[in-house]
Amino acid sequence: MRAFLTGGTGFIGRRLIADLLAHGYAVTALVRTFDRARSLPEGVVTTPGDVTRRSSLRAGMRGADVVFHLAAASQAGARPADRERLYRVNVDGARETLELAGELGVPKIVYTSTAAALGDSQGRGADESSRPNGVVFESEYERTKFLAHYEVAVPLQQRGLPLLIVCPGAVYGPGDASQIGKLLGLYARRRLPIMLGAEGAYTWAHVDDVAAGHRLAAEKGRPGETYLLAGEALNLRQFFAAAERATGLPAPRIWLPAQLAGRLARRLRNVNSGGAERLQGVAGLSYLAYADQARRELGWQPRSVEAGMSETIARLRMAQGKPRDI
Repeated sequence: MRAFLTGGTGFIGRRLIADLLAHGYAVTALVRTFDRARSLPEGVVTTPGDVTRRSSLRAGMRGADVVFHLAAASQAGARPADRERLYRVNVDGARETLELAGELGVPKIVYTSTAAALGDSQGRGADESSRPNGVVFESEYERTKFLAHYEVAVPLQQRGLPLLIVCPGAVYGPGDASQIGKLLGLYARRRLPIMLGAEGAYTWAHVDDVAAGHRLAAEKGRPGETYLLAGEALNLRQFFAAAERATGLPAPRIWLPAQLAGRLARRLRNVNSGGAERLQGVAGLSYLAYADQARRELGWQPRSVEAGMSETIARLRMAQGKPRDI
């Protein structure tokens, strides 16, 4: 099986490449520069290109049995100057990549959306039949991924492309440069005594399980379907309590109210939109979803948060020069 992949140098993409290679796939990964490709696993073939330029994807994609489109621009606290770039990569890039895959007759196409595209679940769990109604976007990333999901990917499914959509929830693990990864780095160094927004709830899945979910979707999923790769549903207080049980490291002891983050975000919106967006992300929102269909049809079995955090924090502490025994 030959796989073509965009976003291979990203957090999930690197793990997906390793997973595919381990399962006998021949993998070609699109990279913007060969410098970025140096950290990819041995055995992957790289080809330069840009998801917003269809012509640059054609040679690498031609002859693929499956295309995985993971490439996306993600930025916590996007400023007005960043918005055009996020739209171009997340929306236009999805359209160029997925339409080309259809044009080339690729038998299976997997697009990586996000559970956040469904909007704030307000404490209730979404499933594959859920449709957002009156969504208020808390970030430009969330808005552009919503547009890519519902204005690009779903219409292409309806036109008959052999396209599956996978929607990860909150993804964690070593090697994460996102806000989640930064928080876990502080936690591993025992420098996270205070947190905002204990009520903020997410579905937590280890990055290796999310990568495996992508491969399983390609192998077992039904074109036209959406699969939520949603792990254990925990609010932030519960998540760090599970981490403390797994690692022995103390969870944050002081939790500031989520309403404080919301009030500060509203005050900053007109003077520091990036800072306002970062604060809004810890303002007690919930992105809960059920992975019943992925478990039933794909055989997807994510590990518990305690198991995942034990491995994640051990590796973070080793990278920080701390003893592995915690």
